[in-house]
Amino acid sequence: MINFNKDSAWDLVPIPEKSVHPNLMRLLLPEEELVAAFKTVRDQFIFTDRRLISVDVQGITGKRVSFSILPYANIQYFAVQTPFALELFKDSELDLWFSNGMHAHFEFRGDVDILRIGQLISEYVLIK
Repeated sequence: MINFNKDSAWDLVPIPEKSVHPNLMRLLLPEEELVAAFKTVRDQFIFTDRRLISVDVQGITGKRVSFSILPYANIQYFAVQTPFALELFKDSELDLWFSNGMHAHFEFRGDVDILRIGQLISEYVLIK
């Protein structure tokens, strides 16, 4: 489970937009755009141009789904870590600290533009 106030989310790998949970697409606002999507085994972590969304697939059948939504405005501080150039298995990291004092740590595997994600968060935390 990916949760904004609990354990870290490990091994997030990029997925194409067509693989995003169909019910999540119904939560998006008409002009909201999907920026990046990631998954663990069954759960997903989505960046839109307005917020972060965690998709927690529950139960044996996976028919029960919980969506946790965090607007970028709730992020107080964040840190990104790029992969080492010679790493065999590239990994990037993102740490988020929220205005309520909670912290979340995410590790991304594979070819992830973590600096683009940092820029996206900066745009909403610093400008809007």
